[in-house]
Amino acid sequence: MDEFRIDSHKLIFHPNEVARWLAGEDIYPIYVEISPSGACNHRCAFCALDFMEYRPRFLDAAVLRERLGEMGRLGIKSAMYGGEGEPFLNKDITGIIVSTKRSGIDVGITTNGVLLTPGIAESILGSTAWIKVSLNAGDRETYAKLHRAKPDDFDRAFYNLAEAVKIKRRTGAKCTLGAQAVLLPDNADSMESLAAACRSIGLRYLVVKPYSQHHKSLASTYADVDYAAFSHLRDALARFNDEGFSVIFRERTMRKLERKKRGYGRCLALPFWAYIDSVGNVWGCSAYLGDDAFRYGNIQEQTFEDIWRGERRRQCMEMVASELDPGGCRMNCRMDEVNLYLWELTHPSAHVNFL
Repeated sequence: MDEFRIDSHKLIFHPNEVARWLAGEDIYPIYVEISPSGACNHRCAFCALDFMEYRPRFLDAAVLRERLGEMGRLGIKSAMYGGEGEPFLNKDITGIIVSTKRSGIDVGITTNGVLLTPGIAESILGSTAWIKVSLNAGDRETYAKLHRAKPDDFDRAFYNLAEAVKIKRRTGAKCTLGAQAVLLPDNADSMESLAAACRSIGLRYLVVKPYSQHHKSLASTYADVDYAAFSHLRDALARFNDEGFSVIFRERTMRKLERKKRGYGRCLALPFWAYIDSVGNVWGCSAYLGDDAFRYGNIQEQTFEDIWRGERRRQCMEMVASELDPGGCRMNCRMDEVNLYLWELTHPSAHVNFL
């Protein structure tokens, strides 16, 4: 059961913002992805952002805290820390997370979990809505191969997660703890072992999702995976579901990789989200990192409001509306489901008044 709508979208829960957008208002984003670290302690074989080169650059915590306060006042509702590197390599990440929540912004974290120590978990679980750990295999050897990391990191990540579950239960924190795996030919045989291990330590869910080739990625080993060959895993993994744990097998997303058309003629989702990289650049789309046409500005140099209301963003929005063909974008991008929804709203079929 996908109670968190991970294989869908959540824009339906923000009708006021959608109505304002439909009326032509220039709205602030609901959701922002933030990369606190450009560096990473793993070199995953399927990493979409390998072209960013894992540079040891880190967001300035003081500047970010100031901008977070501003973003909260502007009505931004959520921030996800992850992106181009491992967020817990930023030495100030604990304070950043706490400051984000204090600014009225919900916090999510995507991490490999190796540095999510019990001490850090104790400090952040009360300020965090969810933490999703990338565990891309059910055994040490496959994990080490795909993460390009030490096999011991597999044990460390599971230990940290198990301890986080204990801390959550002891403190009553509302943080949802889960895991995710990119389904690949190399790890398909270990998915059941992974599901069993995740359930045994008390995680809420395991997401099993397809690989999606980033058009700038240096690696292309998994560009042509045929996910029809793994459809049997849906039922095999469903047997691990119970009242406290579920496997979210993203079959809908897998099937979309086979589609001939995207279902929308233009990208409409950019007003609802933004991406901030590890040096503070604000981007319209993570698929176009490094393409200056999608860079709105930098939070080290301007307020978020000035960036969002600025000329560079206006030019980007005009270009996207009139020129960008989403057929050339990354398949199953972050905003794909949102785009399908917005396109249907703005291009309704006949008879929509017959409820």
